[in-house]
Parts: sequence; structure tokens; C-alpha cells
Amino acid sequence: MRRFVLLAVLLAAGSASAQEELLPLNGVGRLSIQAGWRVSSNGTFYDSFYALPNYQGVERAPISPGGPFLAGSFAYAVTDFIELGIDLFATGERLRLTGAPTLTNITYGALVGLRFQTLLDFLTPQGVVPFVGIQTGPTLVYSTAEGVGSRELFTQAWAGTVGATFRFSAHWGLTAEYRLAFARGRSAFSSKPEFKDLASYNAGGNWFALGVTYLFGSDPIRPFSSP
Repeated sequence: MRRFVLLAVLLAAGSASAQEELLPLNGVGRLSIQAGWRVSSNGTFYDSFYALPNYQGVERAPISPGGPFLAGSFAYAVTDFIELGIDLFATGERLRLTGAPTLTNITYGALVGLRFQTLLDFLTPQGVVPFVGIQTGPTLVYSTAEGVGSRELFTQAWAGTVGATFRFSAHWGLTAEYRLAFARGRSAFSSKPEFKDLASYNAGGNWFALGVTYLFGSDPIRPFSSP
């Protein structure tokens, strides 16, 4: 991580010396590749599990620390203030339970939405682009446990997102993003009669990510251009 930050600083310093003209957002396409960590609250699921007749009174297993998160974003700024995009993502975690097999839960799909953004001329040579947005899209929630089986559920996830892109040059930047996602899944246990009262688990949660962004040249939409 230190080397990555150092590289970003060196890029910023090199770009600053070139005195580049600040480029507008309108018509700019963006490709971002991000990696990070997912943290999900599963208190309701754990409470439901340890309330089952066969597990009452047993010592609770530690809450899951979370799991990895990956995303690829493809977006286009239709104006200086609005960006439309699609995020392809995958994330997962393992839930350890006392007296039962470990659950491996995976969430993946596509989120379509818009981000409201602006350009601030400070900190990096091509400025900082803070944004906030809302997304929704088809999502597959997959749960498996050794010796139990698996369960897959097709659902629709919703997410709010906030972050910023630090533009070090006309084409390269660093994006930090936080998403709060809402989706529920049914565990692999739910197909067994003894787990019929088990609650669903949190397939969304808090998604933190950091990644590299490539910016395509500006190509604004001009629907009323004169002949």
C-alpha cells in the first residue's frame, strides 16, 4: 500500500510540473477497477440461528470480520454534474456458527445508476471529483455449506454510493468509494426442516473500495448542435 501511495504522489508531482489545463467533466468516459473489503451486520441472522431449539444456550461463534470486494465500473458523464454508469461486482464472506458447518456466502451482479458529481480544482493536477449516487440492479446471492448443500437466490439490490476520484493526469486517477448496499439472501441451511425458522442473512452491507481509474477523452453529447 505504501508503494501504491508513493507512486500516486510521484504521478501528481510529475503532472503538476507539466501545468496541464484542467479538463471539464462533460463527455468524459470512465473505467474504474476497484478492490476492497465488505463488512456486513448479521445480528438478526445470528440471533435467529442461536434461538433454534438445537442451538439454544451454546456459545456463540465470533461475528464475521467481513470479506473481499471487487468491482469494475463503466461510466459516462452526460453533463458536468451527472454521470451514468454500470458496476459489475462480486463480494463474499464466511459465517462461522457453533455446532454447524461454516457458511460461505457470495453476492455478485450488476448495479446501474447515476452519480451526481462536481470538479474541485485543488490537491491534484486535474482536480478532485467528489460524487454521490444511487444504484440498483439484478443480483445473485449464493450460499453454500459443506455437507449441507447450496442455495441461490435471484434478487434486486439497492446501493447508495459516495466517494471521490483524484485525477493525476488527463487519463489516470485514483478512486476511493464507499457503498451501502441492501440485499437479503437465504442460507444453505434453509432447505433443511430443522432450520425452517432461520432468518435471511445480509447479502449487502458496507463495501469499501480503492482502485485505479482510466479517463477517456471528452466527447460531450450535443443534441442541438447547429448545422
